[in-house]
Amino acid sequence: MITRLDDELFVKLKKRAAAEGRSVNALVNDILTSQVAGRTPRAELRLRAGEQIVRPPRPTRVPSHESLRRASRGWGAAVSHALMEERAAS
Repeated sequence: MITRLDDELFVKLKKRAAAEGRSVNALVNDILTSQVAGRTPRAELRLRAGEQIVRPPRPTRVPSHESLRRASRGWGAAVSHALMEERAAS
């Protein structure tokens, strides 16, 4: 349907399609479909990843605060701050 593309754009599309292991036509169709559907890049990635996303099983028991502190000793302040923010948000 689209017969004229800028040469530079076509080269970029061709490189991206090759990197993703699919045809330029499939790539362009997916890009146009996601834009028309209004999907976010994150939603598009999840859709394309499908069952490739691995989610670890939930633990059968929640570890104690003290056991987490011992296990994470030496990780640095960045991890401590991230854990505190996560706990405050939940």
